[in-house]
Amino acid sequence: MTTTPRRDATLPPITLYRHPLSGHAHRAELFLSLLGLPCETVDVDLAGGAQRRPEFLAKNLFGQVPVIEDDGVTVADSNAILVYLATRYDAGGDWLPRDAEAAAAVQRWLSVAAGPVAAGPAGARLVTVFGAKLNHETAKATAHRLFEVMERHLDGRAFLATSRPTIADIACYSYIAHAPEGGVALEPYPNIRAWLARIEALPGFIGMQRTPVGLAAA
Repeated sequence: MTTTPRRDATLPPITLYRHPLSGHAHRAELFLSLLGLPCETVDVDLAGGAQRRPEFLAKNLFGQVPVIEDDGVTVADSNAILVYLATRYDAGGDWLPRDAEAAAAVQRWLSVAAGPVAAGPAGARLVTVFGAKLNHETAKATAHRLFEVMERHLDGRAFLATSRPTIADIACYSYIAHAPEGGVALEPYPNIRAWLARIEALPGFIGMQRTPVGLAAA
C-alpha cells in the first residue's frame, strides 16, 4: 500500500506531542510514519504533570496526549488526528474511504477503539504499567470479550473495515498488540495475531516502546 502525501516540502515537520508509552500517542506516530510525513516528537512528562501546565492546556484543554501541530493547525485526540491526517494527506482515500459504506465501517472501529479497546486491553495495561486504580480483572474480562468478537470478525478477513488497511486498524492496533503487558494473552486468538502481523509488515511501520512489564513477559 503506497500513499503520496500532499504536503509542501518547504513546510516545517509536523510536531507530535506524545508520551512514548502511550498507545494513543503511538496511533498518531505510527500513522505519520506510514504516510511518510516528516515529524518531530516532543515527549510530555505526564508523571511530572506537564500536561496540566498552561502552555500544554492551550493545545488541549483535556490535558491529554497526543496533540499535533501542522502548519498552524492544532489537533488533539488520537482518533481525530487519524481522521485529520487521512483527510488532508491521503489523496486516494485509501486510509479513510470516501465510499459511505466503507467510511461507516471505519467509524464503527474507531468507536470500538474509543470504547472496548480503551476499557479492555488499554485499561488492563494502565493497571500493570502505570499503577492505575482500576479493576484489573474487569478490564481483562472486557478485553477477552472484545477479542472473542474480533477473532470471529477477522475470520477470512485481512483487516477490520475493508480489504485494505485503514485508520480503523491503526486506531485498534497499539493497545491490542501490547495487551500482554496488561496480563491479557493473545495466544488464544490466531486471527488477531495474524492481523497484527499484517499491520507490522506495512512499509513504514514503527512499533511502540515496550515496557519492563512487556519485556518480562516476552
